Amino acid sequence: MEEKIIMLGNEAIARGAYEAGVKVSSAYPGTPSTEISENLAKYQEVYTEWAPNEKVAVEVAIGASISGVRSLACMKHVGLNVASDPLYTFSYTGVNGGSVIVVADDPGLASSQNEQDTRMIARSAHIPLIEASDSNEAKNFIKFAYELSEKYDTPVIFRTTTKLSHSQGIVELSERQEIPDKNYERSVPKYVMMPASAMKRHVVVEERENRLEKDCSSFPINSVVYNDRKIGFITSGIPYQYVKEVFPNASILKLGIINPLPKKLIEEFVNGVDTVYVVEELEPVIEEQVKSWGLNVIGKEIFTRQGEYSANLIKKALLKVDEQAFEKKDAPMRPPILCPGCPHRSVFSVLNKLKIHAAGDIGCYTLGAVAPLSVIDTTICMGASISVLHGIEKGKGKDFIKNWVAVIGDSTFLHTGVNSLINMVYNKATGTVIILDNRTTGMTGHQDHAGTGKTLKGEETYAINMATLCKAIGVPNVIEINAFDVVNLEKTIKESVNGDTLTVIIAKAPCALLKGQKFPYKCVSDNEKCKKCGMCLKIGCPAITKQKDGTVKIDDTMCNGCGLCMSYCKFGAIEKVER
Repeated sequence: MEEKIIMLGNEAIARGAYEAGVKVSSAYPGTPSTEISENLAKYQEVYTEWAPNEKVAVEVAIGASISGVRSLACMKHVGLNVASDPLYTFSYTGVNGGSVIVVADDPGLASSQNEQDTRMIARSAHIPLIEASDSNEAKNFIKFAYELSEKYDTPVIFRTTTKLSHSQGIVELSERQEIPDKNYERSVPKYVMMPASAMKRHVVVEERENRLEKDCSSFPINSVVYNDRKIGFITSGIPYQYVKEVFPNASILKLGIINPLPKKLIEEFVNGVDTVYVVEELEPVIEEQVKSWGLNVIGKEIFTRQGEYSANLIKKALLKVDEQAFEKKDAPMRPPILCPGCPHRSVFSVLNKLKIHAAGDIGCYTLGAVAPLSVIDTTICMGASISVLHGIEKGKGKDFIKNWVAVIGDSTFLHTGVNSLINMVYNKATGTVIILDNRTTGMTGHQDHAGTGKTLKGEETYAINMATLCKAIGVPNVIEINAFDVVNLEKTIKESVNGDTLTVIIAKAPCALLKGQKFPYKCVSDNEKCKKCGMCLKIGCPAITKQKDGTVKIDDTMCNGCGLCMSYCKFGAIEKVER
């Protein structure tokens, strides 16, 4: 009998790749996709790595596929934008060994800057897309994706969402398939996408899509259940779970493949049910195509394009349940905040004191936008902080940016920030770039990167030296500094923003949550010396609270003794002591 265990959706995706005989996996961490690679790294039969960005990850997967082995690339939805250049061409070249790109969408914006829908990108790139509705399906559908990839000579996108990635379900385990490597044969018309080759491959892509559309109505990953034929639903992924919960007796067509859509299967279902609703999160990808075939279905007329769906949402839309029945009770606000001892807080406290604006980036340090630090003015995408600062200077002049800096994390700098810095050097920019080097990819759960000296497997490797890299690309002024040395940091930032050269300041201090960190000290306050000035409160450390009498109290269970509060107390009311 097969073993059954409870798995996260991401864990099940990793298991599916393992069972499918995948040999090479490359990824860049991004919530909600990160745990896929972390779990896949546990299988010694699979080579796994963190790539510096998603474009590189897809290119590595392409190379492995062309060589003749099954490959995988993983990312979140906005990472697919970074990878779109190789992705669109990969559709033209096709595969040798099967290749799957797992993309985790984030309806509801749990940890993202937009809600883009990967299904639309799959259509545009002419790449088949499949999605599952629970952990066991996720494992099995990944295996099917590799069969699909090799049978139709195409990369396949496997779409997951936050709810699937981070929910648990029972998964039935199987043995790993040992897939023989395919022979590599040189083929310029297939793999060298110069115009003459690409024009011919475009024809192949169109023929492939026609075959897929014809065949996909019989794919086992689609399922139809006819119950009450007065009402039916076309759905896929996690929304299927909500439909099933609210309408257990309805007829349901659950799609496993979303691009191309199984036209014949959908036509049969719509013609066999009185009223059909299309329930899909985000964009009307299924609905618009079905309506274009002249079929009568109801979708976004009653369902929103925004956020995650729920059983309650479907009840409101179709059963007209009183909305007050689902009103959320008032709860205390818990705004996100930087952790106690975070080195980013130290840097931001200095920028706040100097009244300097910061072009921000993607990471924990985006929290520098909110009170009380309030220094981040922009957040666009990975690596954009440096380019935005450059654009501000070119638009407004050097004097305007004397109260501006760009801030970017170490992992994000290696992701795409380095390209932006090269642009500043090449185009004779001035300005100040602060690299917040906390020795990890913090926001997604402390993954290693090319600057930490550790691989995804935990093996030691060469660590990129940020300062040397910046000097090598031509930055005239590179300064490394302890992120908690606020006096020297303030002096350095003042000199830099008032100078007339491009300066990179690398503020170095490890993330307070890194494994193995030891905190031998804690900070304590002396209420007799406290003047109730509130300077220590301005840094926004959650370990410090104001008492009724106006003095402060430091929670020693939260404090890790970074000493930042002590630096801002002019009256000696805070001191650092051993634990």
